[in-house]
Amino acid sequence: MTVLDSTTRARFDRYELGNVYDEMFAREHDPRPPYRALLERMIALAPEELQQRQRAADLSFLNQGITFTVYGDQQGTERIFPYDLLPRIITGQEWATIERGLSQRITALNLFLKDIYHDGNILNDKVVPRALVYSCKHYRREMRKVRVPRDIYVSVVGTDLIRTPDGRFVVLEDNLRVPSGVSYMLANRQVMKQIFPRLFAGYGVRPVENYGQALLSTLQAMAPAHVTNPTIVLLTPGVYNSAYFEHAFLARHMGIKLVEGRDLLVHDNVVYMRTTAGLQRVDVIYRRVDDDFLDPMAFRTDSVLGVNGLFNAYRSGSVALANAIGTGVADDKAIYAYVPKIIRYYLNEEPILDNVETYLLDDEKQRGFVLANLQKLVIKAVGESGGYSMLIGPHSTPEERQLFRDRIQAYPRNFIAQPTISLSRAPCFIENQLEARHVDLRPYILYGGDRVRIVPGGLTRVALKRGSLVVNSSQGGGSKDTWVLYD
Repeated sequence: MTVLDSTTRARFDRYELGNVYDEMFAREHDPRPPYRALLERMIALAPEELQQRQRAADLSFLNQGITFTVYGDQQGTERIFPYDLLPRIITGQEWATIERGLSQRITALNLFLKDIYHDGNILNDKVVPRALVYSCKHYRREMRKVRVPRDIYVSVVGTDLIRTPDGRFVVLEDNLRVPSGVSYMLANRQVMKQIFPRLFAGYGVRPVENYGQALLSTLQAMAPAHVTNPTIVLLTPGVYNSAYFEHAFLARHMGIKLVEGRDLLVHDNVVYMRTTAGLQRVDVIYRRVDDDFLDPMAFRTDSVLGVNGLFNAYRSGSVALANAIGTGVADDKAIYAYVPKIIRYYLNEEPILDNVETYLLDDEKQRGFVLANLQKLVIKAVGESGGYSMLIGPHSTPEERQLFRDRIQAYPRNFIAQPTISLSRAPCFIENQLEARHVDLRPYILYGGDRVRIVPGGLTRVALKRGSLVVNSSQGGGSKDTWVLYD
C-alpha cells in the first residue's frame, strides 16, 4: 500500500496534517516508507482491538507502578504515565545525524564546564559573557579549581530535540543537572513488545534494553583512580519525589543500592553507607538530588535530603558524583543560546544540530522586540523545567501576557524568548481514531570513559491535548515508544 484507499480514509477523519512536519504522512493519505507496515497493521485491526490493546498497555503500566507526580493538583498527585500505542519511527540515516550532533554537543559542553571552573579562557576571550555565567543561579563558585574524575562534568544528559517543518532535527534545550524520563523509555519498549510482538519483531528496531548496563559502565568509569571494584549507589530525595519510580527502577536495573541522604555518612572525607553488616565505603554516587540539597554544610543549611560533609569528600577526590556539582550552568536557557559558539570555540567545528532562534532579554534591543511581540513568542524562565514558568504567546490571555511582561521587566536575566515553533506531529490512537499530535524527542547520552554512548531511541513525549504544544506529563502530555531502525 502506498496511498490510502477510500474505504480506509474514514479512520483518518480527524487526522489533520496542517503546515508542520508529519512523521507518518509525506502528504495527505500518502505514508512515508518507514510507516507503511505500521499503517497497514493499524488499518487491519478493528478500533475495538486497538482499544483492547491500549487497555492492556495501561494495565501493564499500572501493575508495574509506572507513575509520575503532579504537584499541587487537588485530584491527587500520583498518575499512571499516559502511553500511546503507536510508535514513533526514526530511520537509521536520521539517527546517524542525531548521534553525531549530540556527541559533538556534549563534548563541547563538557569542555565549557571544565573551562569556566578553571582557566576561564572562553570568558577571557569574550565568546560567552562573563556576567552571564556568573549570574546563573546554578553556577557554583565552590567548584572553582576542583578537579573532577577524568575531567568529566556531565555523565548523563537528556537533550530535547524537535523536528522543523523541513524535517531537520534541532535542539530545543539541554538537561544536564538530573535529567529524567529514561525509565519511561525502557518501560515503553517493554510494553510495546507485549502488545505488538509480531509487528515489532518484523521491523528491525535497534534495542534500548542495554541502557542500564551502559549507565552502570559509565558510573564505574567515574570511580576514583585507585578503586578497581567501585561501590556505586543511587541517591534519591525519597518516595515523595516526582521521579522516585525512576530512581528505584534504575537502581534495580543496575543492581546497585538505592539510598537516601540519611543512609550515608562522611568520616575523614570518605563516604560510607549504613548497612546491616556495618559501614560500607561508597566510591560513586549517581545523584538525583539537586545541588542545593546535597550537603547542608556547603549549600542549603535547611536541607534534610543531603549528606553532611559530602562536598568536602567530593572535593578531596575520595568519591565521584554523576553529574558533577555546578553542571546546571550549562543547561541555563540563556547559556543555550551560546552553544553554537561554544562548539566552534572548543572543537573548531560547525554545529551538526542547530539551535532554535533565541532572544536574550537582558539585551535591551532584544527585550524591546520581545515585549512588543509577546502574543507571538514563547517565553521561558532560564532555570525551570517541566513546562512550568512558560508563556506560549498565541495561546495566552492578555492577563498572562501582562504578568510575564512585569516579570521580564523586573528581572530580564531570568527569561529567554523563542519563536512559537510548531513541533512535528505523529500518529496517536485517540478516542478510537488515529489523530496527529505534537511530539518531541529526548535521547539519553552517556559520557564516562573514553567515548560518548547514546542509546538508539529516547523518550518521545506527546502533547495529547488537541492543539497543545506542551509535551510534559505534568501538563497533560504522555509518551510513546521510539523505534530507530537499522536500515
